[in-house]
Amino acid sequence: MTQSPDRDERHLARMLRKKAVIDERIANSPNECGLLLVLTGNGKGKSSSAFGMLARSMGHGMQCGVVQFIKGRNSTGEELFFRRFPEQVRFHVMGEGFTWETQDRQRDIAAAEAAWEVSRQLLRDPAIGLVVLDELNIALKHGYLDLDQVLSDLQARPPMQHVVVTGRGAKPEMIELADTVTEMGVVKHAFQAGIKAQKGVEL
Repeated sequence: MTQSPDRDERHLARMLRKKAVIDERIANSPNECGLLLVLTGNGKGKSSSAFGMLARSMGHGMQCGVVQFIKGRNSTGEELFFRRFPEQVRFHVMGEGFTWETQDRQRDIAAAEAAWEVSRQLLRDPAIGLVVLDELNIALKHGYLDLDQVLSDLQARPPMQHVVVTGRGAKPEMIELADTVTEMGVVKHAFQAGIKAQKGVEL
């Protein structure tokens, strides 16, 4: 690429201004507390992002917990991997399979309620630094759990505990309660071209 002293100088000036703004924002944000993060939307990557945060937390030596709602019929790569660290991660697969597979609403409700009881135990334990509630949004969307009770339990958790909630169709009340919300959109997906879910990418 051709060198341009003028362009380099403009770039340096922009980056100096940007650094000053960012440094000021960091200085004005000294607080630390447990965060509620919601990952929703129709795009791929919600659970993948949550498990990335799980790995990051483990890297910092944190105790963690995972409860998977809905999912459960088939083992996934993340389950197989994180179960290798039972001293650091409590991993609970509590679902009966996706709703179009079970076709039994009462069975799905019972599974979700059992999963929430396990979730409440994690949410009450101040030794656990991160809790992943995978596909909880789906359970709430279908009315399998009492939304007010779920929100109340989330609010009552230890002050430094982080929680990540995943799944499409996050309830407005969940979004309102959350500290950080990311909505993942679909631009293009291999399944639309007839390519099935594969190990290491979706499974």
